[in-house]
Amino acid sequence: MKRLILMTMAALATTAASAQGLQYPKAAKDGTVDEYFGTKVADPYRWLENDTSAQTAAWVEAENKVTNAYLQKIPFRGKLLKRLTELANYEKISAPRKRHGKWYFSKNDGLQNQSVLYVMDELGGEPRVFLDPNKLSDDGTVALKGVYFSHNGKYAAYTISRSGSDWEEIFVIDLKTGELTSDHIEWAKFTGAAWKGDGFYYSAYDAPVKGKEFSNVNSGHKIYYHKIGTPQSEDVLFYQNAAYPMRFYIVSVNEKETLMYLFEEGAGSGNNLFVRDLRQPESQFIQMTSNMDYQYSPVYDEGDRLWLYTNYGAPKGRIMTADIRQPGVDNWQELIPEQENVLGDVGVINRQFFLTYQKDASDHAYLYGLDGKLRHEVRLPSVGSVGFTGDEKEPECFYTFTSFTIPGTIYRYDMEKDESILYSSPKVKFRQDDYTSEQVFFKSKDGTRIPMFLTYKKGLKKNGKNPVYLYGYGGFNISLGPSFSATRIPFLENGGIYAQVTLRGGSEYGEEWHLAGTKMQKQNVFDDFIGAAEWLISEGYTCKDKLAIVGGSNGGLLVGACMTQRPDLFGVAIPQVGVMDMLRYHKFTIGWNWASDYGTSEDSKEMFEYLRGYSPLHNLKPGTAYPATLVTTADHDDRVVPAHSFKFAATLQECHQGSNPVLIRIDTKAGHGGGKPLAKVLEEQADIYGFILYNMGVKFK
Repeated sequence: MKRLILMTMAALATTAASAQGLQYPKAAKDGTVDEYFGTKVADPYRWLENDTSAQTAAWVEAENKVTNAYLQKIPFRGKLLKRLTELANYEKISAPRKRHGKWYFSKNDGLQNQSVLYVMDELGGEPRVFLDPNKLSDDGTVALKGVYFSHNGKYAAYTISRSGSDWEEIFVIDLKTGELTSDHIEWAKFTGAAWKGDGFYYSAYDAPVKGKEFSNVNSGHKIYYHKIGTPQSEDVLFYQNAAYPMRFYIVSVNEKETLMYLFEEGAGSGNNLFVRDLRQPESQFIQMTSNMDYQYSPVYDEGDRLWLYTNYGAPKGRIMTADIRQPGVDNWQELIPEQENVLGDVGVINRQFFLTYQKDASDHAYLYGLDGKLRHEVRLPSVGSVGFTGDEKEPECFYTFTSFTIPGTIYRYDMEKDESILYSSPKVKFRQDDYTSEQVFFKSKDGTRIPMFLTYKKGLKKNGKNPVYLYGYGGFNISLGPSFSATRIPFLENGGIYAQVTLRGGSEYGEEWHLAGTKMQKQNVFDDFIGAAEWLISEGYTCKDKLAIVGGSNGGLLVGACMTQRPDLFGVAIPQVGVMDMLRYHKFTIGWNWASDYGTSEDSKEMFEYLRGYSPLHNLKPGTAYPATLVTTADHDDRVVPAHSFKFAATLQECHQGSNPVLIRIDTKAGHGGGKPLAKVLEEQADIYGFILYNMGVKFK
């Protein structure tokens, strides 16, 4: 690719817009042009990729000024925020987990920005604060990412992130004293702490260039060993693969510290797996797999025997066994064959398998022996999603169940009696029995049968006027099952329908379903989403003016592509932290990791043309009336850099013709979404739902 730069920068100015009297900041244009396989493509807002420049900062400030003024004028925003805050103010706890004879769980009293980690000496005992992330910052913008206990019971390492960034820092607590040690690791990323003896392995990158911490390409993932009590500068480089700098490398060590696993990811939709026998001095890693288009994950081991989950040779997943003395995948033995439904999750508790299968995007759980024989199905409360918690050799077992109308409820499960006992049930301030969920099916453009969940207030009438919040994702083999969110309730209370569509590109029906929404089949995902909107209108649930489409990250791409392909179909569009520039996404942070789903503009002329054909940034057309749009991003998003949203919003405001507002909301001290403090979440949701309802003409009650 040849880049041509013709610098003709203009000063930041303001231009009048007809949208409800709004005046959008006029973004300067330069003459940047890229050439792809003989085709020249202009990129006049390239300067907005420089997220630390004074010019970009001035544009951000000007955009936020316009957006904030608009949002503050929504007459019911204050009432909406008050209701959202009231609904969020309930106790949220996690299932307890046993570690070295003590029980740990997280709890949020209601409106705490971050959940607090507690410890109990015995189950049901008096809880004590173990770690409170709220004390790590004044504004709740430091989030706890993970906690990793040493196998000898002496230490716990924990990872934090600041302001929503993917960069992680690691600290260590002495479990005997409860005090922090002197250990502190910086510039770690996509890592845990894999303990071995009085030290742990972690994955990190070299310290980034100052000023480019959140935008430069991340390459050269390395694994280090850190010994407790020593500075990071003395950490030993344990593993790197200079031949493949654009891959991830992570290790784990089993509890007995007899086996070490090395995972290689980033060059396909799966991973490679290596194993090392720590019982043998000077042993080396042995490669078990060689095709990164499939997933391979050890779930249990005893001696030389491994139990593994894989979708190799089984698109819907299966359980196999292997001997580390004959590690090659061709030597593995099938234990639990592929089933009709997709194997979504595997866990071992008390030396028994808990397998969760997805049927039409909702969970069904089963208990199997390590011999692969089915014992029984675990009876769940209703259609929903489940997650099991427990130790592989301890009898205590818990599961957390949720649905669109049931908040995360914890049950203690007796696997011998097949009996579930309620352990904790949240008390949310809404009338749960007033709402219902159903699953419907419709046909996409090519005839594929697509499921969709609808949640609404009982007694809803199909009058073609109901507000709809249509949500989807459709990518990276990620499943979108039933889940509860208190932030949806005010929308439902005001006659709204929450519609969640199961798009191709996800994992809900196995690897074939995933692949049907990738690379040069990505348009299927957009057709599925557009088909959902058309079905909701044709069936009398809603109309174009009362239909909002929402999605984040890959879902932001979804919204951006659909609103540019069918601007006539939607009343409101909310692309959140979206991948909007499909020609350059792989040039920032870890964007290269998405090539297995998207392909890149450098792969071939055909791939370039396909990407350009749906890239949201490149399909905005001058003189087009677009839906009322609120683009959202954040200054510390180093997953999908804010340049995507910046360039899209600037181009949208330039092209848009009509009375609908097209705005961008740029959060500060926030990232891609993970670990965002509750106060920021509530403010953002008040803005999003307020924008949606206001532009639908709904009078908030």
